[in-house]
Amino acid sequence: MTQLIPLSLQDLAPVSEGTSTESALQQTVALAQLADHLGYERVWYAEHHGMPSIASSSPEVLIASAAARTRAIHVGSGGVMLPNHVPLRVVETYRTLAGLYPNRIDLGIGRAGGSDGRTLQALRSYGGEHFSEQLGEMLAFDNDDFGPEHPFSRVQVTPSGVQLPPIWLLGSSGASASAAGSLGAGYAFAAHFSHAPAAPAFEAYRYAFRANALFPKPHAMLCVSVVCAPTDEEAQFLSGSQALNWALFHSGQIRRLVSPEAAAAHEYSQKERDIITQQSALWIIGSPETVREKIMAKVAETGADEVMITTTMHSYELRQRSYRLLADAFGLTSRVF
Repeated sequence: MTQLIPLSLQDLAPVSEGTSTESALQQTVALAQLADHLGYERVWYAEHHGMPSIASSSPEVLIASAAARTRAIHVGSGGVMLPNHVPLRVVETYRTLAGLYPNRIDLGIGRAGGSDGRTLQALRSYGGEHFSEQLGEMLAFDNDDFGPEHPFSRVQVTPSGVQLPPIWLLGSSGASASAAGSLGAGYAFAAHFSHAPAAPAFEAYRYAFRANALFPKPHAMLCVSVVCAPTDEEAQFLSGSQALNWALFHSGQIRRLVSPEAAAAHEYSQKERDIITQQSALWIIGSPETVREKIMAKVAETGADEVMITTTMHSYELRQRSYRLLADAFGLTSRVF
């Protein structure tokens, strides 16, 4: 079977009830190795804070761990929430990773904080309104592009002799699409949680795109939430974990990822049902054939060049199975090392 479109995965390092955080973090390595073998293009780690069901608060650590244990797959951030960071430290960190793993690191950057207001205050987050200024400062450090009168013009950025890896701007509303194009960066749209249409954002990105050595042509990636199982019925059952946790989180009840059995037994309030009804419209759930059809319909609608999949399941083994089924359904070519 010919590969239909490049597939990648985003790993939130989900922490399931009945398991340890240590186990969840070890699973990030196992999943990266599986994705490397199955022929996925890249694996990215999100940055979230203050969420017991998600262990990916430090993407750069997970990137280093996964890259050291894989051979060919690109490993990156999906993304660095820039308002939470000092730009110089981002440059230092991702130059270091690029030097350790040449041509395999991606630097995805977002403008959100990735947490609640109190946690962001503890992080000393700058807030998204300063994103453009921070991004400009980061690029100036990397390119040694401060004017001679700028107070940072004499700062020696280390490690030297290494450039930042390819930059991707992340978006969920289309606001950063033109900026990604004008920078000659990649662009990833968060259709896994955003109700905004991706097609206009991709169009704006391509219209503004300026080619460069790292991105000779535009590259638009569509990020989708997928639960895949051998049958539609099993996939729907397994998706109950994601549905209930989404409802609990947005009702102010924060806990680890519940089992599908617990989700099936839960007595849902009307508020919880409404939350799930609204958000589940974005989720792709079903057998390999069902999922393939729905994803390719979104690719045709948006013109995406690549699809990144995030899968939330209570069972780590069934989550791996979901990615195996998708690799087969989309004709990915396994890598032999």
